[in-house]
Amino acid sequence: MEMEEIARWAYILFLGIAILAGLAIGFMAFDAGGFNATQSVADMHAYVLLIMLILGVIIGIAGSITAKEITPFLIATIALMVAGSTGVWSPLDNVEALKILYYFAVAITSYIAAFAAPAAVLIAIKGVLAMAKEK
Repeated sequence: MEMEEIARWAYILFLGIAILAGLAIGFMAFDAGGFNATQSVADMHAYVLLIMLILGVIIGIAGSITAKEITPFLIATIALMVAGSTGVWSPLDNVEALKILYYFAVAITSYIAAFAAPAAVLIAIKGVLAMAKEK
């Protein structure tokens, strides 16, 4: 298997980890009454964010994104970061029957954004350096 193929599978695996962790921590936060309701939920949330950041750095360093994939990857990352940070999920928190969906959505988008952001930064730097070398 080539390094690019391994990195692509790793990206898919890490994305799955972010979703599963989002479901688990989202349920913990729902059960506790919020991400900062108890120290254990806040700690778990912080640790998962740290792990996602590290996994994003791994993907960024692996360099599985080709030159023609840089722009779509960066646009997708921007969309994920906006969805995770705008508070678009907050109306779900006001409806008691949908409250668990709020915690799932916030956790999943936070973890995916935390995973994608460092990868995007490293890939953007590689893209800029590649453009600089061409001229």
